[in-house]
Amino acid sequence: MDTDYVIVGGGVVGLSVAWGLLRRGRTVTVLDGEDGSFRASRGNFGLVWVQSKGLRQPRYGQWSQHSAALWADFSKELAENTGMDVPLEQKGGYDLHFSEESLQARVTQYEALRDQLGGDYPFDVLGHNALRKEEPNIGPTVVGAILHHQDGHANPLKLLTALAADVRRLGGQVLTGKTVTDVSKPDGFRVKCEDGTRVDGGRVILSAGLGAMQLGSKLGFKAPIRPQRGQVLITEKVPKLINRPSLIARQVDEGGIQIGATNEEVGLDDRVTQQGMSGLAAQAIAAYPALAKAQLVRSWGALRVLSPDGLPIYQESAEMPGAFLVTCHSGITLAAAHARTLPEWLERTPDAPDLEAFSEARFSIS
Repeated sequence: MDTDYVIVGGGVVGLSVAWGLLRRGRTVTVLDGEDGSFRASRGNFGLVWVQSKGLRQPRYGQWSQHSAALWADFSKELAENTGMDVPLEQKGGYDLHFSEESLQARVTQYEALRDQLGGDYPFDVLGHNALRKEEPNIGPTVVGAILHHQDGHANPLKLLTALAADVRRLGGQVLTGKTVTDVSKPDGFRVKCEDGTRVDGGRVILSAGLGAMQLGSKLGFKAPIRPQRGQVLITEKVPKLINRPSLIARQVDEGGIQIGATNEEVGLDDRVTQQGMSGLAAQAIAAYPALAKAQLVRSWGALRVLSPDGLPIYQESAEMPGAFLVTCHSGITLAAAHARTLPEWLERTPDAPDLEAFSEARFSIS
């Protein structure tokens, strides 16, 4: 047998899980796709975000909180191991509103979720004047915001780079340019790639994002995921303009403003569009009028991974025990939990978290 675990997918999700397993002394081989593969890890918004998570399933709120609480130590360890900084800021984040009605509706939802979580859901409601004290550049049409204190943001590309480096430092194999075509189980697992590469392992983890749409059924998973396009804009580096991130814009550690993102159901189309970019720009300028003078330097579209209810899927295959599906929409937020806690579930230890709420059983048709 070549390795304890074969991980199909070398994005933030796959590498986070690989890192955690390697720290437990397991051997790991990561099979990463071609450069042309759809890669959410290279096109996301970089938020470490608790706010709104759990509105339909409180367990998701708890899992997101758990990961957010682990993030600081996680990024610090990566930086110490690799010498690569993984910038993280967790001073809270905003849900900005342009009408009193939408703000109050959201507050009502958050209050109900806070009750379900036993009071552990720290947020404040800021009217326009209070928000302006925190964000002097906020626009006059923003009536207020919810400031959630567990939110923050990170640099996702630096996270991806540091994870890949530390996985290799820990002895993991990361094979790039590998398109997996088949997985069988003659004894252990045998994973075959398009170029003829073959890897045998004791267990297999499918964390290939949208690749699970093709590979999932081969391992006995429902894998009911779909792509959702998110377009993003980046401005030139500007003086400090935004103190805390929101879902509309954030100022990244290099100084530019990241604006996003659209939520488009367009299939496997990751192109940018004039309509999408114009809509993002207009909303960002409404929130922060000073952005009207900033120069755009790049834009991109990326396909994110969504399950029918938006929650992660963690599932061991009934048809092929030892094969696991690990997929989610919030790969950055959940990276710390995937690295520090999910390996306990994969290894079936006494400390394994209860992830039953995220199994594929919830998609069963009664």
